[in-house]
Amino acid sequence: MALTEAQRFHLKKFIKGLEQYKVRHTELVSVYIPQEYDLNKILNHLAQEQGTASNIKSASTRKNVTDALERMIQHLKLFKKTPPNGLAVFAGNVAEREGQQDFKVWSIEPSVPLKTRIYRCDKEFVLDILRDMLETKEVYGLVVMDRRDANIALLKGKTIVPIVKTHSEVPGKFKAGGQSAARFSRLIEGAAKDHYKKVAEYMKEAFLHLEGLKGIIVGGPGPTKYDLVEGDFITNEVKKKIIAIKDLSYTGEFGLEELLEKSQDVLAQEDVMEEKKIVGKFLEILATKQNMVAYGEADVMNKLKMGVVDTLLLSEDLPEEKIEEFEKAAQLVGTNSKIISTQTREGVQLRDFGKVAAILRYEIHN
Repeated sequence: MALTEAQRFHLKKFIKGLEQYKVRHTELVSVYIPQEYDLNKILNHLAQEQGTASNIKSASTRKNVTDALERMIQHLKLFKKTPPNGLAVFAGNVAEREGQQDFKVWSIEPSVPLKTRIYRCDKEFVLDILRDMLETKEVYGLVVMDRRDANIALLKGKTIVPIVKTHSEVPGKFKAGGQSAARFSRLIEGAAKDHYKKVAEYMKEAFLHLEGLKGIIVGGPGPTKYDLVEGDFITNEVKKKIIAIKDLSYTGEFGLEELLEKSQDVLAQEDVMEEKKIVGKFLEILATKQNMVAYGEADVMNKLKMGVVDTLLLSEDLPEEKIEEFEKAAQLVGTNSKIISTQTREGVQLRDFGKVAAILRYEIHN
């Protein structure tokens, strides 16, 4: 499951908040509870760990660990059962000076289900599992080609990641007739087949054993893409992963962008397409009904306070405190807010509009 940009933002903030805490002794407690795991078993385990911690020789370390465990146990008792995606809990004395006390407890139900159970007492909180959730694991393979060129890339999250670009040896047009034309036609056909074989081999190398691959989308001008897919060039294992073939006007980098645009039906549930669609809607309204949109921090905040904003768009390039300020203002008036990445063309356009924009509920004439 891929995180939305809003989920990613808040998880990053949570991790950043805990990363700052480091202590001299193994006193910070981290617990990861998998989805559907019996919460009572966790509480019993933590009680046992309290008993074990009572044997720690250092009086200050012993107190810090047992107190952290006690606070964690009391916090977990607030839950009737393990949340649907599991729970990560962190506790410890995070006072800046040794000998002082500042016990805190944090918990988060991740947007991605937890599969691993962990108990650890260390000099810093165990955050690798949460950091790993920020990594985009679900990807699509992209292939754009004609008889002359082919580009193979990945759609990883919202970013097109080029893998390889290849150029064929297919000759250009030839005007002579007779035997020369026939021979030249055979040369063209042979070179085209070599091109298809090369592309198919690159696809095998790139996609066959790629973890998290959800499918391959092939596109290009003319019939070449069908010649490749319907011929005997691609191995059956790779061919099974092809989920769509799209007609394009371009190849190369422009072709990859066009392929993404024309694959909205395939990628409809992906966050990247949702972002492109909502920013595209803002730009379309801006071009036709300027009084139905707002952009720039001051103008959008004013419209939020008026209660006329239907959808709030926030660039990920905004400072954290600004994103939180706008999100809180949106919540007060029941406005949907979206955090938009800058990894798409539309996201860059939003950034250039002042990083904040809004689609209004109705026209406002200033």
